[in-house]
Amino acid sequence: MTDAAAPERRARVVLVDDHRMFRTGVRAEIGRTEETGIVVVGEADDVESAVRVVAETRPDVVLLDVHLPGGGGVEVLRRSVGVEGVRFLALSVSDAAEDVIGVIRGGARGYVTKTITGADLVNAIFRISDGDAVFSPRLAGFVLDAFAATDTPPIDEDLDRLTQREREVLRLIARGYAYKEIAKQLFISVKTVESHVSAVLRKLQLSNRHELTRWATARRLV
Repeated sequence: MTDAAAPERRARVVLVDDHRMFRTGVRAEIGRTEETGIVVVGEADDVESAVRVVAETRPDVVLLDVHLPGGGGVEVLRRSVGVEGVRFLALSVSDAAEDVIGVIRGGARGYVTKTITGADLVNAIFRISDGDAVFSPRLAGFVLDAFAATDTPPIDEDLDRLTQREREVLRLIARGYAYKEIAKQLFISVKTVESHVSAVLRKLQLSNRHELTRWATARRLV
Protein backbone atom coordinates (compact mmCIF):
# COMPACT_ATOMS: atom_id res chain seq x y z
CA MET A 1 0.00 0.00 0.00
CA THR A 2 2.87 2.34 0.79
CA ASP A 3 4.43 1.78 -2.63
CA ALA A 4 1.10 2.39 -4.36
CA ALA A 5 0.68 5.71 -2.54
CA ALA A 6 4.24 6.86 -3.19
CA PRO A 7 4.49 9.68 -5.76
CA GLU A 8 5.88 8.68 -9.13
CA ARG A 9 7.51 12.04 -9.75
CA ARG A 10 10.60 13.48 -8.08
CA ALA A 11 11.78 17.06 -7.80
CA ARG A 12 15.31 17.91 -6.64
CA VAL A 13 15.29 21.01 -4.44
CA VAL A 14 17.83 23.33 -2.83
CA LEU A 15 16.81 25.38 0.24
CA VAL A 16 18.30 28.87 0.52
CA ASP A 17 17.56 30.75 3.73
CA ASP A 18 19.79 32.31 6.36
CA HIS A 19 17.76 30.89 9.25
CA ARG A 20 18.88 27.33 9.98
CA MET A 21 15.80 26.50 12.03
CA PHE A 22 13.53 27.56 9.18
CA ARG A 23 15.48 25.39 6.71
CA THR A 24 15.22 22.49 9.13
CA GLY A 25 11.47 22.97 9.39
CA VAL A 26 10.99 23.15 5.62
CA ARG A 27 13.13 20.06 5.09
CA ALA A 28 11.10 18.17 7.70
CA GLU A 29 7.83 19.31 6.11
CA ILE A 30 8.54 18.64 2.43
CA GLY A 31 11.61 16.41 2.43
CA ARG A 32 9.81 13.13 3.17
CA THR A 33 10.55 11.91 -0.33
CA GLU A 34 8.39 8.78 -0.30
CA GLU A 35 5.38 10.90 0.61
CA THR A 36 6.04 14.17 -1.21
CA GLY A 37 8.36 13.29 -4.08
CA ILE A 38 10.70 16.11 -2.99
CA VAL A 39 14.41 15.36 -2.68
CA VAL A 40 16.33 18.07 -0.82
CA VAL A 41 19.79 17.97 -2.39
CA GLY A 42 21.37 20.97 -0.72
CA GLU A 43 21.08 23.98 1.57
CA ALA A 44 22.68 27.43 1.73
CA ASP A 45 22.54 30.39 4.10
CA ASP A 46 24.07 33.23 2.07
CA VAL A 47 24.69 34.32 -1.50
CA GLU A 48 28.12 32.72 -1.88
CA SER A 49 27.07 29.31 -0.59
CA ALA A 50 23.82 29.46 -2.58
CA VAL A 51 25.59 30.13 -5.88
CA ARG A 52 28.04 27.31 -5.18
CA VAL A 53 25.41 24.75 -4.14
CA VAL A 54 23.13 25.55 -7.09
CA ALA A 55 26.03 25.14 -9.53
CA GLU A 56 27.17 21.88 -7.91
CA THR A 57 23.78 20.18 -7.51
CA ARG A 58 21.80 21.67 -10.44
CA PRO A 59 18.43 21.15 -8.75
CA ASP A 60 15.07 21.36 -10.46
CA VAL A 61 13.89 24.12 -8.12
CA VAL A 62 15.58 26.48 -5.68
CA LEU A 63 13.50 27.77 -2.76
CA LEU A 64 15.04 31.22 -2.40
CA ASP A 65 14.70 33.68 0.46
CA VAL A 66 14.69 37.33 -0.63
CA HIS A 67 16.89 38.72 2.14
CA LEU A 68 20.27 36.99 2.37
CA PRO A 69 23.73 38.00 3.54
CA GLY A 70 25.93 38.93 0.60
CA GLY A 71 23.45 40.68 -1.68
CA GLY A 72 20.04 39.01 -1.33
CA GLY A 73 18.06 36.66 -3.53
CA VAL A 74 18.41 38.90 -6.58
CA GLU A 75 22.19 38.47 -6.45
CA VAL A 76 21.81 34.67 -6.34
CA LEU A 77 19.60 34.88 -9.42
CA ARG A 78 22.07 37.12 -11.24
CA ARG A 79 25.03 34.88 -10.53
CA SER A 80 23.17 31.64 -11.31
CA VAL A 81 21.97 32.72 -14.73
CA GLY A 82 24.33 30.33 -16.52
CA VAL A 83 23.11 27.21 -14.68
CA GLU A 84 20.72 25.58 -17.11
CA GLY A 85 17.53 23.79 -16.11
CA VAL A 86 17.21 25.42 -12.68
CA ARG A 87 14.07 27.34 -11.73
CA PHE A 88 13.67 29.62 -8.73
CA LEU A 89 10.72 30.03 -6.38
CA ALA A 90 10.98 32.87 -3.86
CA LEU A 91 9.88 31.83 -0.38
CA SER A 92 9.85 34.83 1.93
CA VAL A 93 8.14 36.41 4.90
CA SER A 94 8.06 39.66 2.95
CA ASP A 95 5.28 40.77 0.62
CA ALA A 96 6.80 44.20 -0.03
CA ALA A 97 6.47 45.45 -3.60
CA GLU A 98 10.19 46.00 -4.10
CA ASP A 99 10.98 42.46 -2.94
CA VAL A 100 8.37 40.77 -5.12
CA ILE A 101 9.12 42.76 -8.27
CA GLY A 102 12.88 42.56 -7.69
CA VAL A 103 13.12 38.77 -7.72
CA ILE A 104 10.60 38.36 -10.53
CA ARG A 105 12.58 40.83 -12.63
CA GLY A 106 15.66 38.83 -11.69
CA GLY A 107 14.20 35.64 -13.13
CA ALA A 108 12.30 33.85 -10.36
CA ARG A 109 9.27 31.92 -11.62
CA GLY A 110 7.14 32.58 -8.58
CA TYR A 111 6.82 34.10 -5.13
CA VAL A 112 5.10 32.61 -2.10
CA THR A 113 5.10 33.72 1.51
CA LYS A 114 6.16 31.64 4.48
CA THR A 115 2.56 31.27 5.59
CA ILE A 116 2.12 28.64 2.84
CA THR A 117 1.25 25.11 3.97
CA GLY A 118 3.56 22.19 3.36
CA ALA A 119 1.16 20.58 0.89
CA ASP A 120 0.75 23.82 -1.07
CA LEU A 121 4.51 24.33 -1.13
CA VAL A 122 5.04 20.84 -2.56
CA ASN A 123 2.45 21.59 -5.21
CA ALA A 124 4.12 24.92 -5.99
CA ILE A 125 7.50 23.24 -6.38
CA PHE A 126 6.19 20.78 -8.95
CA ARG A 127 4.36 23.54 -10.82
CA ILE A 128 7.53 25.63 -10.98
CA SER A 129 9.47 22.55 -12.11
CA ASP A 130 6.95 22.18 -14.93
CA GLY A 131 7.52 25.77 -16.03
CA ASP A 132 4.43 27.38 -14.48
CA ALA A 133 4.45 30.65 -12.57
CA VAL A 134 3.21 30.47 -8.97
CA PHE A 135 2.24 33.25 -6.58
CA SER A 136 0.54 33.38 -3.22
CA PRO A 137 -3.12 34.31 -3.89
CA ARG A 138 -2.90 37.82 -2.46
CA LEU A 139 0.23 38.55 -4.53
CA ALA A 140 -0.98 37.37 -7.92
CA GLY A 141 -3.14 40.38 -8.73
CA PHE A 142 -0.56 42.71 -7.27
CA VAL A 143 2.19 41.30 -9.49
CA LEU A 144 0.06 41.64 -12.63
CA ASP A 145 -0.84 45.22 -11.71
CA ALA A 146 2.77 46.07 -10.96
CA PHE A 147 4.04 44.82 -14.32
CA ALA A 148 1.25 46.65 -16.14
CA ALA A 149 1.73 49.92 -14.26
CA THR A 150 3.24 52.90 -16.01
CA ASP A 151 5.55 53.64 -13.11
CA THR A 152 7.37 50.29 -13.09
CA PRO A 153 11.18 50.31 -13.38
CA PRO A 154 12.22 51.87 -16.72
CA ILE A 155 12.55 48.84 -18.96
CA ASP A 156 12.09 50.97 -22.07
CA GLU A 157 15.40 52.67 -21.43
CA ASP A 158 17.19 49.38 -22.01
CA LEU A 159 15.08 48.44 -25.04
CA ASP A 160 15.55 51.88 -26.56
CA ARG A 161 19.24 51.07 -26.97
CA LEU A 162 18.31 48.39 -29.49
CA THR A 163 17.26 48.82 -33.09
CA GLN A 164 14.02 47.23 -34.27
CA ARG A 165 15.95 44.43 -35.97
CA GLU A 166 18.00 43.81 -32.82
CA ARG A 167 14.78 43.49 -30.83
CA GLU A 168 13.46 40.93 -33.30
CA VAL A 169 16.67 38.90 -33.01
CA LEU A 170 16.58 39.24 -29.21
CA ARG A 171 13.08 37.75 -28.99
CA LEU A 172 13.91 34.86 -31.33
CA ILE A 173 17.11 34.03 -29.46
CA ALA A 174 15.19 34.10 -26.17
CA ARG A 175 12.64 31.68 -27.65
CA GLY A 176 15.41 29.18 -28.39
CA TYR A 177 15.81 29.63 -32.15
CA ALA A 178 19.17 28.71 -33.69
CA TYR A 179 21.06 31.29 -35.74
CA LYS A 180 20.17 29.52 -39.01
CA GLU A 181 16.47 29.50 -38.09
CA ILE A 182 16.56 33.21 -37.25
CA ALA A 183 18.33 34.00 -40.52
CA LYS A 184 15.69 32.13 -42.48
CA GLN A 185 12.78 33.73 -40.64
CA LEU A 186 14.14 37.29 -40.97
CA PHE A 187 15.56 36.80 -44.48
CA ILE A 188 19.08 37.77 -43.44
CA SER A 189 22.40 35.92 -43.37
CA VAL A 190 23.71 33.92 -40.42
CA LYS A 191 26.64 36.32 -40.24
CA THR A 192 24.22 39.23 -39.90
CA VAL A 193 22.38 37.39 -37.11
CA GLU A 194 25.68 36.90 -35.31
CA SER A 195 26.44 40.61 -35.66
CA HIS A 196 23.03 41.55 -34.23
CA VAL A 197 23.45 39.18 -31.29
CA SER A 198 26.89 40.62 -30.52
CA ALA A 199 25.43 44.13 -30.63
CA VAL A 200 22.55 43.18 -28.31
CA LEU A 201 24.88 41.55 -25.78
CA ARG A 202 27.18 44.56 -25.84
CA LYS A 203 24.40 47.14 -25.45
CA LEU A 204 22.70 45.25 -22.62
CA GLN A 205 26.02 44.35 -20.98
CA LEU A 206 25.29 40.62 -21.06
CA SER A 207 27.78 37.81 -21.62
CA ASN A 208 25.92 35.02 -23.45
CA ARG A 209 22.59 33.88 -24.86
CA HIS A 210 21.57 32.30 -21.55
CA GLU A 211 21.81 35.68 -19.82
CA LEU A 212 20.00 37.24 -22.76
CA THR A 213 17.18 34.72 -22.46
CA ARG A 214 16.87 35.37 -18.73
CA TRP A 215 16.87 39.13 -19.36
CA ALA A 216 14.11 38.88 -21.96
CA THR A 217 12.02 36.45 -19.90
CA ALA A 218 12.18 38.63 -16.81
CA ARG A 219 10.83 41.50 -18.88
CA ARG A 220 8.07 39.40 -20.43
CA LEU A 221 9.42 39.89 -23.96
CA VAL A 222 9.37 36.22 -24.95
